[in-house]
Amino acid sequence: MSHELAVIVLAAGKGTRMKSDLHKVLHPIAGHPMLLHLLGAIGEVGVARTVIVAGDRREQIEAALAGTGSEVVVQEPQLGTAHAALQAKAALADFSGLVLVCFGDVPFLAAATVRRLCDALSSGAKVAVLGFRPDDTAAYGRIIADHDGTVRKMVEHKDASHEERAVKLCNSGVIVAHSADMWRLLEAVGNDNAAGEYYLPDVATNAIAEGARVVVVETDETEVMGINSRAELAEAEARWQQRRRRQAMDDGASLIAPETVWFAYDTKLGRDVLVEPNVVFGPGVSVADGVKIRAFCHIEGASLATGVEVGPYARLRPGAVLEEKAKIGNFVEVKKARMGKGAKANHLSYIGDAEVGAGANIGAGTITCNYDGYFKYKTVIGERAFIGSNSALVAPVKIGADAIVAAGSAVTRDVMDGELRIVRGEQLVKPGWADRFHDAMRKKTEKQG
Repeated sequence: MSHELAVIVLAAGKGTRMKSDLHKVLHPIAGHPMLLHLLGAIGEVGVARTVIVAGDRREQIEAALAGTGSEVVVQEPQLGTAHAALQAKAALADFSGLVLVCFGDVPFLAAATVRRLCDALSSGAKVAVLGFRPDDTAAYGRIIADHDGTVRKMVEHKDASHEERAVKLCNSGVIVAHSADMWRLLEAVGNDNAAGEYYLPDVATNAIAEGARVVVVETDETEVMGINSRAELAEAEARWQQRRRRQAMDDGASLIAPETVWFAYDTKLGRDVLVEPNVVFGPGVSVADGVKIRAFCHIEGASLATGVEVGPYARLRPGAVLEEKAKIGNFVEVKKARMGKGAKANHLSYIGDAEVGAGANIGAGTITCNYDGYFKYKTVIGERAFIGSNSALVAPVKIGADAIVAAGSAVTRDVMDGELRIVRGEQLVKPGWADRFHDAMRKKTEKQG
């Protein structure tokens, strides 16, 4: 683009259909607020300034945008979309370039579409609007346009005639103009309509009335779908997941049952990764080449190196780092712990706040006891150490390289390299005691019978 771009995101609606204490535009898709999906996509174009127009629960939006450089302004009272966009004027008073207005509850607007919309102004148009042709035109506003994309009229559904409602080209609400034109046209918008509101599409209507050229750029309905309810949020999630699954397979991962695998917005998968059914990826997961993730695993905030195997029925929590060819088996949970190259925990264990050396083996039922009710403590297990089944390692504790912890031990002190540590009560043996007990019980049963 030849001009800098400022983006105004309208997010002042109350979102009452969500029935939520969370602001509508902060409801997540793939673990990421829909507003941040939108800003991330548009950001690929190169945005100089971003202004979010908020209303209720402004503080939630400000918290979500902390550190992004976006500015939040307030629309109060709420008098329509044109009025909302105009609230950004003061924040952009020193900006000269293109101004794009879009919506915080329309998260899938793509960078390529924004480029096309902005480039449409290079042909001499004053305003460019984004249109689409839905299967169900419902109550959308209509765009009356020539075959070359020149817009003749913009009309809201409630103000449209029967003939205008028959037009299939609908208005997404997304609009762009040069800053000087945008502010002038916004300020000229009136509220002489059925709802008594200041409509954003009247920016285009006013430009047409001046004799200026307005053009429409068309895109697919899925890109401009708005999210106003929990049902629409679920539909958006399903569409996003479907696209991401296809991308994962196109990039060289195998998904045995794609429809059962759920990705986060930032999941990274290498080539030749195998993902079995019913796997959930939370945010912050990076998976290298050749990893096998067995069925029914939940993975979040974890890094998996080449050749790692996880599951089935494993849980990797934030801070889990599995080095090359490490193995986490069924019903094992790992949290804020590093498993060294080739280290194994095959069954029924909890490994938290730990450092496990290369080649170490963690037996079934092992627990790193990392929390005393107030603070977390670390367990360090050396290379090639062997931890016997049903052991409790009470942190802070270190197990040396090549050490062996006998099954059933509760270890509270460091174990030296190459040492065997057995921590059990002494076994008491009473020969014949069980036979005498059974005889006595049988005789007692016979007397009572």
